Amino acid sequence: MPSTKDILAVILGGGVGTRLFPLTHMRSKPAVPIAGKYRLIDIPISNCINTGIAQIAVLTQFNSVSLHRHITQTYNFDSFRGGWTQIWAAEQTPETQTWYQGTADAVRKQLLEIRSSGAKYVIILAGDHLYRMNYIEMAKFHWENKAEITVAVQPVTKEDAPRFGLLKRNKKGEILDFVEKPKDKETQKRFISRDDPDAPFLGSMGIYMFNTDALVEILESTQDDDFGGEVIPKSIGSRSVYGFDFEGYWRDIGTIRSFFETNLELAQNNPEFDIHDPDQPLYTRPRFLPGSTLNGAKMKNVLLADGCRIGKAKVRNCVIGLRSQVSDGAKMKNVVMMGADYYHDRRIKVQPEVPVGIGEGAQIENAIIDKNARIGKNVVMKPFDPGVDIDGNGWYVRDGIIVIPKNAQVADGTYIGPVSEKV
Repeated sequence: MPSTKDILAVILGGGVGTRLFPLTHMRSKPAVPIAGKYRLIDIPISNCINTGIAQIAVLTQFNSVSLHRHITQTYNFDSFRGGWTQIWAAEQTPETQTWYQGTADAVRKQLLEIRSSGAKYVIILAGDHLYRMNYIEMAKFHWENKAEITVAVQPVTKEDAPRFGLLKRNKKGEILDFVEKPKDKETQKRFISRDDPDAPFLGSMGIYMFNTDALVEILESTQDDDFGGEVIPKSIGSRSVYGFDFEGYWRDIGTIRSFFETNLELAQNNPEFDIHDPDQPLYTRPRFLPGSTLNGAKMKNVLLADGCRIGKAKVRNCVIGLRSQVSDGAKMKNVVMMGADYYHDRRIKVQPEVPVGIGEGAQIENAIIDKNARIGKNVVMKPFDPGVDIDGNGWYVRDGIIVIPKNAQVADGTYIGPVSEKV
């Protein structure tokens, strides 16, 4: 039986991430902070480390500086372990002048590096999902079935069907048919494969395991750009393609709404995804910050990161990120606050007009506050209805959720919310 030493993990981290705008205005999607102190890229890398996969490559392209910095400052294996985490950035070469055109094209442009790794198997992962998965279980399934390609699958609801690649399998687990993100109901009906009326479909999780020789043959003999839309469907019938069942927690964090709700779930009591699991820890860059201080704050269901200062504020159902500052009298409900990259030096007498953090008397509900944002005194943010999209003056609303971008400033007394509720 092969082992994890034979597996190379390739993490796709180069997408523009338009559905997560404005969080992706200054960073790539895998670099977006999550759960107060982590970044999305930490999820697949942590899964690899916990599984025993020590050869990890991250393919990057768009807004990649902060992602590169985070990876190089965090994931440095010692020389005795023999593993590595490498960044495979998009590049122009004498052979190709184009950037990555899609998931499959990105891997195709790195086939030289894949061959050089000597890995017999390649597991391809996304950089924008929240889940824990022991990849060795998927690998064993792949080996036992003598598969050339294995796709991780899980149940999909009727509502989510247009967002997933749907598939049908035989009793052996071999995939017989596959369609990427079908929009019409007739196509969806053809892919009903479960008795559960709430989740009648099987959907691809965007996690693929390939025999390296099969991957090389496929990518060198075609010009297909995408795995889900082209490579996987075209391989059915000519290759041995299997579907591996995954029944654990998994969330696609590709939209502002899913990002917001997934973060807030982590702040609840006994969430489905346990970030405190001692056997499968999440890794990230150590920052050596002091403990957080609470000076009269009333808090309920709050995920609080390191280095925060919270005054006499009321905070409920919130994620409070690193170095966050919340002033007296502030009220926060259903807020994802990403924190800050620095502290103001209190020894300096001249302080900024609007300091980083939440000002006195601010009332904020249903909002994402990106890093280093400055929210002035008595600012009011009230929730919009789901589906509402607005581009404001230095702020945005996406699917009803207020988003304050990184480094933005909201002046004292600003009101952001439905006009009908403004007092």
